[in-house]
Amino acid sequence: MGERRGGPAMHSVSVAAAVVRDDRVLVVRRRDNGHWEPPGGVLEPDEAILDGLRREVHEETGLDVEAETLTGVYKNLPRGIVALVFRCRSVPGRLRLNDEVTDFRWATRGEVTELLDEAYAVRLLDALAYDGKPAVRTHDGVQVLTAATP
Repeated sequence: MGERRGGPAMHSVSVAAAVVRDDRVLVVRRRDNGHWEPPGGVLEPDEAILDGLRREVHEETGLDVEAETLTGVYKNLPRGIVALVFRCRSVPGRLRLNDEVTDFRWATRGEVTELLDEAYAVRLLDALAYDGKPAVRTHDGVQVLTAATP
Protein backbone atom coordinates (compact mmCIF):
# COMPACT_ATOMS: atom_id res chain seq x y z
CA MET A 1 0.00 0.00 0.00
CA GLY A 2 1.32 3.45 -0.84
CA GLU A 3 2.12 6.08 1.75
CA ARG A 4 0.98 9.69 1.65
CA ARG A 5 1.82 12.47 4.11
CA GLY A 6 3.06 10.05 6.74
CA GLY A 7 0.16 7.60 6.55
CA PRO A 8 -1.44 5.07 4.25
CA ALA A 9 -3.03 6.39 1.06
CA MET A 10 -6.80 6.18 1.50
CA HIS A 11 -9.41 6.06 -1.25
CA SER A 12 -13.09 5.38 -1.38
CA VAL A 13 -14.89 3.72 -4.25
CA SER A 14 -18.25 4.89 -5.49
CA VAL A 15 -20.57 3.58 -8.19
CA ALA A 16 -23.00 5.44 -10.41
CA ALA A 17 -25.58 4.43 -12.98
CA ALA A 18 -26.16 5.96 -16.38
CA VAL A 19 -29.74 4.69 -16.71
CA VAL A 20 -30.56 5.24 -20.37
CA ARG A 21 -34.03 5.40 -21.93
CA ASP A 22 -34.73 6.64 -25.46
CA ASP A 23 -31.43 8.57 -25.73
CA ARG A 24 -32.09 10.25 -22.37
CA VAL A 25 -30.40 9.56 -19.09
CA LEU A 26 -31.77 9.63 -15.55
CA VAL A 27 -30.46 12.33 -13.21
CA VAL A 28 -31.40 12.96 -9.59
CA ARG A 29 -31.38 16.17 -7.56
CA ARG A 30 -29.62 15.53 -4.27
CA ARG A 31 -31.38 16.74 -1.13
CA ASP A 32 -28.14 17.58 0.73
CA ASN A 33 -26.68 20.03 -1.81
CA GLY A 34 -29.34 20.57 -4.51
CA HIS A 35 -26.99 19.35 -7.26
CA TRP A 36 -28.07 17.18 -10.18
CA GLU A 37 -26.06 13.95 -10.47
CA PRO A 38 -26.38 10.39 -11.75
CA PRO A 39 -27.80 8.05 -9.10
CA GLY A 40 -25.18 6.22 -7.07
CA GLY A 41 -23.02 6.33 -3.98
CA VAL A 42 -20.18 4.86 -1.97
CA LEU A 43 -19.64 1.12 -1.79
CA GLU A 44 -19.68 -0.55 1.61
CA PRO A 45 -16.33 -2.19 2.47
CA ASP A 46 -17.73 -5.74 2.24
CA GLU A 47 -20.02 -5.12 -0.76
CA ALA A 48 -19.61 -6.47 -4.29
CA ILE A 49 -19.46 -3.71 -6.92
CA LEU A 50 -22.64 -4.55 -8.85
CA ASP A 51 -24.57 -5.29 -5.63
CA GLY A 52 -23.61 -1.82 -4.40
CA LEU A 53 -24.65 -0.27 -7.70
CA ARG A 54 -28.09 -1.90 -7.53
CA ARG A 55 -28.49 -0.95 -3.85
CA GLU A 56 -27.52 2.69 -4.34
CA VAL A 57 -29.74 3.18 -7.41
CA HIS A 58 -32.70 1.52 -5.69
CA GLU A 59 -32.24 3.63 -2.53
CA GLU A 60 -32.10 6.87 -4.54
CA THR A 61 -34.72 6.17 -7.21
CA GLY A 62 -36.85 3.17 -6.28
CA LEU A 63 -35.82 1.54 -9.56
CA ASP A 64 -34.17 -1.82 -10.03
CA VAL A 65 -31.38 -1.75 -12.63
CA GLU A 66 -29.23 -4.18 -14.52
CA ALA A 67 -25.70 -3.10 -15.40
CA GLU A 68 -24.89 -3.48 -19.10
CA THR A 69 -21.29 -2.30 -19.19
CA LEU A 70 -18.65 -0.25 -17.40
CA THR A 71 -18.42 3.03 -19.33
CA GLY A 72 -15.92 4.98 -17.25
CA VAL A 73 -13.59 5.29 -14.28
CA TYR A 74 -13.25 8.74 -12.70
CA LYS A 75 -11.05 9.97 -9.86
CA ASN A 76 -11.72 13.02 -7.74
CA LEU A 77 -8.09 13.92 -7.01
CA PRO A 78 -8.61 16.19 -3.97
CA ARG A 79 -10.96 13.77 -2.20
CA GLY A 80 -9.43 10.44 -3.27
CA ILE A 81 -12.72 9.06 -4.59
CA VAL A 82 -12.68 6.61 -7.48
CA ALA A 83 -16.05 6.35 -9.24
CA LEU A 84 -17.07 3.45 -11.48
CA VAL A 85 -19.88 4.35 -13.89
CA PHE A 86 -22.03 1.70 -15.51
CA ARG A 87 -24.51 2.07 -18.33
CA CYS A 88 -27.69 0.42 -17.03
CA ARG A 89 -31.18 -0.44 -18.06
CA SER A 90 -34.00 -0.27 -15.59
CA VAL A 91 -36.53 -2.94 -14.86
CA PRO A 92 -40.03 -1.41 -15.15
CA GLY A 93 -40.89 0.45 -11.97
CA ARG A 94 -41.80 3.84 -10.53
CA LEU A 95 -39.44 6.58 -9.48
CA ARG A 96 -39.96 7.64 -5.86
CA LEU A 97 -38.67 10.60 -3.88
CA ASN A 98 -36.88 9.84 -0.63
CA ASP A 99 -34.57 11.25 2.06
CA GLU A 100 -31.69 11.61 -0.42
CA VAL A 101 -33.44 12.88 -3.58
CA THR A 102 -35.86 15.76 -4.22
CA ASP A 103 -36.42 15.43 -7.98
CA PHE A 104 -35.75 13.28 -11.06
CA ARG A 105 -35.35 14.08 -14.73
CA TRP A 106 -34.81 12.08 -17.91
CA ALA A 107 -32.28 14.48 -19.41
CA THR A 108 -31.07 14.97 -22.96
CA ARG A 109 -27.35 15.45 -23.66
CA GLY A 110 -27.87 19.21 -23.69
CA GLU A 111 -29.74 19.18 -20.38
CA VAL A 112 -27.00 17.04 -18.81
CA THR A 113 -24.45 19.70 -19.80
CA GLU A 114 -26.65 22.51 -18.43
CA LEU A 115 -27.75 20.88 -15.17
CA LEU A 116 -24.70 18.99 -13.90
CA ASP A 117 -21.22 20.12 -12.89
CA GLU A 118 -18.74 19.12 -15.58
CA ALA A 119 -17.19 16.36 -13.42
CA TYR A 120 -20.59 14.62 -13.23
CA ALA A 121 -21.93 15.53 -16.68
CA VAL A 122 -18.93 13.91 -18.40
CA ARG A 123 -19.78 10.58 -16.75
CA LEU A 124 -23.19 10.52 -18.39
CA LEU A 125 -22.00 11.92 -21.70
CA ASP A 126 -19.28 9.24 -21.81
CA ALA A 127 -21.93 6.57 -21.13
CA LEU A 128 -24.18 7.89 -23.90
CA ALA A 129 -21.24 7.96 -26.35
CA TYR A 130 -19.76 4.63 -25.18
CA ASP A 131 -17.80 2.97 -28.00
CA GLY A 132 -16.58 -0.18 -26.29
CA LYS A 133 -13.71 1.40 -24.33
CA PRO A 134 -14.38 2.81 -20.84
CA ALA A 135 -13.26 6.41 -20.36
CA VAL A 136 -10.61 7.04 -17.71
CA ARG A 137 -10.52 10.61 -16.37
CA THR A 138 -9.52 12.71 -13.38
CA HIS A 139 -11.31 15.75 -12.00
CA ASP A 140 -11.18 18.19 -9.12
CA GLY A 141 -14.78 17.65 -7.99
CA VAL A 142 -16.15 20.22 -10.45
CA GLN A 143 -14.01 20.33 -13.60
CA VAL A 144 -12.48 17.55 -15.67
CA LEU A 145 -8.67 17.65 -15.61
CA THR A 146 -7.85 14.96 -18.20
CA ALA A 147 -9.32 13.90 -21.52
CA ALA A 148 -10.65 10.37 -21.80
CA THR A 149 -8.00 7.71 -22.26
CA PRO A 150 -8.56 4.09 -23.31
